[in-house]
Amino acid sequence: MASISFAPLRHRSFSLSLISSLLSSTGTWMQSVAMGVYLTETTHNPVWLGLLMMAAWMPSLIGAPIGGAMSDRKNRQRWIQGNNIIMAVGAGTLAVLEISGHLHPIFAVLLAVVEGLASSASWAAWQSLLPDLVDRDEVLAAVSLSSAQFNLGRIIGPLLAGVVLAATSPGWCFAANAASFVCVVVLFAFVRTPDREPRVDPLHLMAEIRHGARAAWSQRACRHAIIGIGLVAFFLSPFIALIPAMAIQVLHAGRAGTPWLVTAQGVGAVLGAITLPALARRRSRLGVLRASLLGLMLSLIAYALAPSLWWSVPGLVLVGYFYIGTLTGLNASVQLNAPAAERSRILSLYTMSLSIFYPLGSLVQALLVHALGLRAVTALGALVGLALALGIFIGRPQYFNELAGTDTRP
Repeated sequence: MASISFAPLRHRSFSLSLISSLLSSTGTWMQSVAMGVYLTETTHNPVWLGLLMMAAWMPSLIGAPIGGAMSDRKNRQRWIQGNNIIMAVGAGTLAVLEISGHLHPIFAVLLAVVEGLASSASWAAWQSLLPDLVDRDEVLAAVSLSSAQFNLGRIIGPLLAGVVLAATSPGWCFAANAASFVCVVVLFAFVRTPDREPRVDPLHLMAEIRHGARAAWSQRACRHAIIGIGLVAFFLSPFIALIPAMAIQVLHAGRAGTPWLVTAQGVGAVLGAITLPALARRRSRLGVLRASLLGLMLSLIAYALAPSLWWSVPGLVLVGYFYIGTLTGLNASVQLNAPAAERSRILSLYTMSLSIFYPLGSLVQALLVHALGLRAVTALGALVGLALALGIFIGRPQYFNELAGTDTRP
């Protein structure tokens, strides 16, 4: 089973891109953990965590559609490289400000906007590269490995962040993130993909974005996946943004609690990325997606009710396992069913759905924390998601068959 999950690694360019992404993910998670600790300790207000998520993700409203259109026309590697340089500069600026004692929460939010623009503009290009780097029957495994590297970074990054935070300040985590982007630029220069026929017609940006939107809507699998990731992002994903508040303010685990919880989710995600593609090959993508969605909501409720850090850790391992199964199942539906000519633009809409509804959900849940408490808010989001899923299972079961697209096995 494991050999199926790791089959894409036989392609050199895919392996290089995966290694470069792992370095970037490790630095990104070091910065994310350090920023959560910085904001929680500086402001003592979880609303700042929600604002940070808004600042980091909402720029995709602009960056994702522009990035998708440009990636369908231009050299994707060069587009990715340019945005990596912008993110390196943003992380370096954060490091200088914090180490020099001049960082203010509002500066952190503004720099998150810059990094969010660059990240969302390059994400669709990176995702649309995957089918060009591996064989078609390896796409799900490639998507899972891509998610695995991000979540392996979620394991390594918080552990390194915990060591750095114990010895110094968050600024050195920001500096490590900037250095990771420099390494990415070097490694990604060696990634090779098949040549694409160049587009010589004039660029009409809005027209191309609208064309991509029509193409996405016309493909039921793509349309359902884009709507599905939005619902997951709004009701279920906000637990990620609120992990520092859970660790420090609810579980009273101090600075060390945040890396433990973030790492636990990463461990579960890596385990899911290794095992679930092989299970999907033996059973079906549809069956794994259904089970992952149900498992995610139930394990999220268990995490919300966990009485201590040591109960929360295994709870988040399960959450991470099923969360990766849900996200890779939805992503693979887009990858496998989007027309090649519009793939980047359709993936940019998938990115926009995630990027809009995740920060919105995070901010809404952060605001509700004062009235209901963090445990209740997290559990409530999962219960609402469970009710919606059961309604679809019972009232419109063909939805999931349509979501599977090219793989219609029950």
